[in-house]
Amino acid sequence: MTQPTAPQRAVVVGYGHYLPERVVENAEFEASLETSDEWIRTRSGIERRHFAADDQHTSDLASEAAKAALKNAGLEANDLDAIVVATSTPDLTFPSVATMVQQKIGMERGFGFDVQAVCAGFVFALSTANGLILSGQAKRVLVIGAETFSRIMDWTDRGTCVLFGDGAGALILEGQDSNGTTQDRGILASDLNSDGRYKEMLFVDGGVSSTGTSGKLRMQGNALFRQAVEKLASTAETALGKAGLAHADVDWIVPHQANIRIIQGTAKKLDVPMERVVLTVQDHGNTSAASIPLALSVGAASGKIKAGDLVLTEAIGGGLAWGAVVIRW
Repeated sequence: MTQPTAPQRAVVVGYGHYLPERVVENAEFEASLETSDEWIRTRSGIERRHFAADDQHTSDLASEAAKAALKNAGLEANDLDAIVVATSTPDLTFPSVATMVQQKIGMERGFGFDVQAVCAGFVFALSTANGLILSGQAKRVLVIGAETFSRIMDWTDRGTCVLFGDGAGALILEGQDSNGTTQDRGILASDLNSDGRYKEMLFVDGGVSSTGTSGKLRMQGNALFRQAVEKLASTAETALGKAGLAHADVDWIVPHQANIRIIQGTAKKLDVPMERVVLTVQDHGNTSAASIPLALSVGAASGKIKAGDLVLTEAIGGGLAWGAVVIRW
């Protein structure tokens, strides 16, 4: 008689991140904008951010994060089956950043592609990678969030240009047998959403088929803030519910690092104390799709996030697109 196959989970087996060398403190903006360190800190919680060098591109940042994750996992590039990169700032219109990373890390097999959901990109990429593993399309998937948002900033707009930074973070997911319970390591549940009616709240005013240029980021900050807290709390609740878990089960919230007030508002709605929230926004700014994997890598490397911890990630970005993933680390 054939034995039933054990259910699979996409388990995190490696993590890593990369930040460009150039660090930009808030005070650096005072020379060109009507702003101050205090103004930026008070409204966003951001103290500094990293900007890529002129000769650095998103694929370069992503490749460094990938190498760090491979080293952490004790794997070689050809141990991977797939690469999924979440980014809104690719090097080129095509090919994908994922295939550039594939070449740069020496991976000569498998496949790669990009996912674009702006700041929610990594949540969408994680869910996609989980699907590849559960469907049997891949055994090991490298999931990267990488951005060079400094390339799409309007440096005259103090409401946006002081908020964003560049960076990359990566996780390696591996399909492993599980017991099918909430104590399993790996991705336990995800929830994805989008609503195109909110496009004007956050968008880039250029593109290949409309202007032929990359355009600059435009944001309606106050309106976006009001949508963010409600939608982030709701998607987190839904993802926890799908996993059969409650607020009290969460060891760490690792949110999209957009704004300290959004993070605080969401944690309050979820009844999770800020002591159980991983924060990197003060040092990295908003790195869009890179912010969650950066924070996960920093949190794990610092010893905060430990094996067996229940981690809740959530993010919202242009589209609007938003979602959450529940992971047993």
